[in-house]
Amino acid sequence: MPHIAVVSIPAHGHVNPSLEIVRTLVERGHRVTYANAPSFAEVIESTGATLKPYESTLPTTEESWSGDPIEQLTIFLDDAIAMLPQLRAAYDDDRPDLFLYDIAGAPARLLAEEWGIPAIQLSPTFVAWDGYEAEMAPVVETMRADPRGAAYYRRFTEWLTANGSAVTDSMAWQGRPARGLALIPRALQPNADRVDPTVYDFVGPIFGDRAHQGGWTRPAAALGKKVLLVSLGSAFTEHPEFYRRCVTAFGDLPGWHTVLQIGKHVDPAVLGAVPESIEVHPWVPQLAILEQADVFLTHAGMGGSSEGLWAGTPMIAAPQAADQFANAEQLAAIGVATVIDSATVTAGELRAALLALVSGPAPARSAEIKAEVRANGGAIRAATLIEAAI
Repeated sequence: MPHIAVVSIPAHGHVNPSLEIVRTLVERGHRVTYANAPSFAEVIESTGATLKPYESTLPTTEESWSGDPIEQLTIFLDDAIAMLPQLRAAYDDDRPDLFLYDIAGAPARLLAEEWGIPAIQLSPTFVAWDGYEAEMAPVVETMRADPRGAAYYRRFTEWLTANGSAVTDSMAWQGRPARGLALIPRALQPNADRVDPTVYDFVGPIFGDRAHQGGWTRPAAALGKKVLLVSLGSAFTEHPEFYRRCVTAFGDLPGWHTVLQIGKHVDPAVLGAVPESIEVHPWVPQLAILEQADVFLTHAGMGGSSEGLWAGTPMIAAPQAADQFANAEQLAAIGVATVIDSATVTAGELRAALLALVSGPAPARSAEIKAEVRANGGAIRAATLIEAAI
């Protein structure tokens, strides 16, 4: 029974995209272990994999993460350095036949090199393309000019060198694996035509059975109307003023019904009077609604963007942080979305953006990409590619 070891970090955006692949590998008879923090034991073991626990140094609260890229990179490097000896101890007497490692689980690549074991990177976000390093050079040089950035790059090189890696450049180490699976739709990948097909296969998005999340049924008042879903994800949802503008923009819009997710931190009372055409929830089964929705107003996180493409739902992208801005630009570039600034957009502009989106080419383009995504991705294809590497 081949032993496959998955290595990731305790973050839903990194764990969730791999779960159905893990479940499929277990169902095919492989023994799968999954290295992660004990806090993820339940979700990991629900796939049939066995948890290999390690202690992560990553912050566990939103407030601990700043928008400073050097600080964020340093946090991930600190965690990788702390993870490596724990992985070595966990697997030294139980060496796998293959490592599957998340982009933030880079210590697994070091062990794979050291032990002569094949390894495949799992990327829950976009991957490097031909010319990526040259295009990123100005950003890298700016960070290297900062003493903190210089220290980060020096420490990374010293760490790789001390552990005998043949690759000592941090950018190449993380962005140029020998083999990789991109767990996103190819349509979300910038410069997809310049991604090396001998290294990467796009197999996403991969969604499992979400029956446990429940479904969504149109209320009687919404029958015959178009449906708009407004959701800024599950993390950065504390935007009551934006939600109030959505109520103003869409509440009396003829022929439309709006599902508004406000997160667990916002009191619905702050929205004021909400018309019958808008239903408000702290959380919703997003994919179930998207399968029936006509437009998706999203923060353009990788998960939400992928779900929108899977469902073929045109999007209004309101990015908040991190990769959401790049995702929003890509969604607009492929013709399925329009981009807004949630901090400054007015209620009138929100309404105009919605009406322009549904009257333009976005619905037809979304349907085209939906067909492409469903034909090219999936856990079965991913598992078959993984098995070929053992």
